[in-house]
Amino acid sequence: MPSEDLPSSRWDLPPAESADEDGLVGVGADLEPATLIDAYRHGLFPMPLAGLGPPEPLGWWSPDPRAVLPLDGLRVTRSLRRSRRRFEVRLDTAFAEVIAACADPSRDGTWISPAIEAAYLRLHQLGWAHSVEAWTPDGNLAGGLYGVAVGGLFAGESMFHRTADASKVSLMGLVEVLRAGGATLLDVQWTTPHLRSLGAVDLPRRRYLELLAHAVRQPLPAVFAGGSTG
Repeated sequence: MPSEDLPSSRWDLPPAESADEDGLVGVGADLEPATLIDAYRHGLFPMPLAGLGPPEPLGWWSPDPRAVLPLDGLRVTRSLRRSRRRFEVRLDTAFAEVIAACADPSRDGTWISPAIEAAYLRLHQLGWAHSVEAWTPDGNLAGGLYGVAVGGLFAGESMFHRTADASKVSLMGLVEVLRAGGATLLDVQWTTPHLRSLGAVDLPRRRYLELLAHAVRQPLPAVFAGGSTG
């Protein structure tokens, strides 16, 4: 379970509504657990400002529109259902390996710096960050994703695959967990053609913040206390 005794953040992050046209709210602050969780609760997430480093300044973002994946809107094709049977989906059994794979510098467009990787490992140790993994029958990690759970919000951060459809199967597993646990909001930040093909939609920032305010007041899905989705 998450550690609820986080200290108050020492940063007063700007409101999400103050973002510029690119969705940038502010630059700086830190990646302490209290800062991160306060940011997610108020509709912000961190991502370095590319091209300005090293070290790249830390940006805080609130895009408009905001991409979400409706929990009743995941598009599952017949072939993806077949792929689901080829993997075992697990929760929180290889968080460090998942985030390391997502941060692999050989991947195109990776933005996960060593500082961010370390910060989310710490969040995982405190019970706030989670991974969903797809494993092959012979025990190899084929793909996965990670993100942050705050009440009924799951803020997806990144995913990877080593085997075809493994990241999609991990996403299927996440949606199953969230629906079973009563979560209400799966945030995926920005839409991409890949996410759109899986059912992601854009919401106006104002609507996203309304849904977020409701979600973070909900109970955390019990499965995030530990276990496997099977």
